[in-house]
Amino acid sequence: MKLKGLFSTAIAIATGLIVLVGYFVELPLLLNLRITILNWAIILAALALFIGLFNLLAVHADKVRSKKKGGFYSLILILAMLVTVALGLWLRPDHPVLSMIFNAIQLPVEASLMAMLVVTLTYASIRLLRRRSNLISVIFLVTALLILLGSAPLPFIGSLPIVSDMIRPFIAQVLAAAGARGILIGVALGALTTGLRVLFGAERPYGGM
Repeated sequence: MKLKGLFSTAIAIATGLIVLVGYFVELPLLLNLRITILNWAIILAALALFIGLFNLLAVHADKVRSKKKGGFYSLILILAMLVTVALGLWLRPDHPVLSMIFNAIQLPVEASLMAMLVVTLTYASIRLLRRRSNLISVIFLVTALLILLGSAPLPFIGSLPIVSDMIRPFIAQVLAAAGARGILIGVALGALTTGLRVLFGAERPYGGM
């Protein structure tokens, strides 16, 4: 291993151990070191976010200058980003104008994307049922249809009380919540394992190896 790799590995292991031990051992020195390291991490994360935003602007500005396909949408993205940032710096994030922008633009866009995702999943489940008819496919399609029926009122009929008041909450709060918790537990265990491997030097992504 090169000296550069040893140096980066030693820094990563030392900072990781200081932060980890600082949560369990109540020593003023460790507490101050842990807070300082976490503040450094916050500053680095903010800097990385700024670099990512600058790169996003550069990519879309290049697309507008070269008049590539989709350049009009890139121009809209640049203008919207600049206007939002300017208003946020001038009016502060808790201003009613920024809240109106969020509620009138971002929330409808997110709702539209989620609606498109639901329709796409329903169509995919129908195609899956046509290709491979098994119990899992039928359960998936029936669940998707019940969620759709319970989420939006039907024309000329309205909402179905049994579906919207009983079946949909049970699916969302019991079945879906159990699946989401299982996924989150798996993600947490995977992140913990990866963090321990990086902490003890088994993996060194920071050293380019």
